[in-house]
Amino acid sequence: MTLLSAPVAAISPRMPLLSYLWRDKMAFASALFLVLLLLLVLFGPLLVGDAAARLGLRQRNLAPFTFNGGFLYVLGADTLGRPILARLIVGAQNTILIAAAAVFSSMLVGGALGLIAGYSERWYSHVIQRVADVIMSFPSLLLALIVLYTLGPSMTNLVIVLAITRLPIYLRTARAEVLELRERMFVSAARSMGASPVRIVFHHIAPLVLPTLVTISAIDFATVILAESALSFLGLGIQPPDFTWGAMVANGRGYLQTAWWIAFWPGLAIMMTTLSLNILSNWARTVADPQQRWRLQALRKTAR
Repeated sequence: MTLLSAPVAAISPRMPLLSYLWRDKMAFASALFLVLLLLLVLFGPLLVGDAAARLGLRQRNLAPFTFNGGFLYVLGADTLGRPILARLIVGAQNTILIAAAAVFSSMLVGGALGLIAGYSERWYSHVIQRVADVIMSFPSLLLALIVLYTLGPSMTNLVIVLAITRLPIYLRTARAEVLELRERMFVSAARSMGASPVRIVFHHIAPLVLPTLVTISAIDFATVILAESALSFLGLGIQPPDFTWGAMVANGRGYLQTAWWIAFWPGLAIMMTTLSLNILSNWARTVADPQQRWRLQALRKTAR
């Protein structure tokens, strides 16, 4: 048994994922934070009600950790006396929903186009590749700024723009996977038995490509959140009275010296979310790769 195979064999592939997650404390903490964030996105707005939009001039620019206005004001208040904690919860829902819609749309459309471009060798396959090259030739933020400035800022346009800018990643990944899978024996067997190209692509090849696309989407989620926050910061995201974390940072940028907490807490939320997503995606990549999984065994021995 080689040095590489010994640690891999020591970890049973049937071991629950929670065991692997517990060994990496950073990944475990990131998972807890994301679960808490998901619960806040699902149930938080129901708990805070309309507190995020309620004006309270007596609490205007209230400093954090003073408890003068109640628990919702534990993180302070903005220039109109609205509680930062309530606005963080509502803003989290808008930010996560926009990012999720953009990632899902780009994965669905880009994956389908990649399947077609990878399996077929007809003219439309080359057209699909050239369209992806054109999109990638523009800086993502610049392309988003041009489109949103032309069409106008709205939630629908923001999701469409973010999906278009991320589409080539899924297209090229799916195409590369299909180019390798279409030469395998099971595809040749299905073709010899009279299966149509549509059935081969979407019934036999697509299920094998989907896990890779899902992994990429988990990694890409953090990038989309940052892109959405940047566009909202520039005023091209969703418009008032709706808001996201990026818009909250923009509202507080003029008060950094007098009321730093207005921009600090949403900025911290953006950083913590993207950092947790990156840490958890790296952990998932380690667990999925048998040649890297031995690192978790080393972490357990170190803990002992």
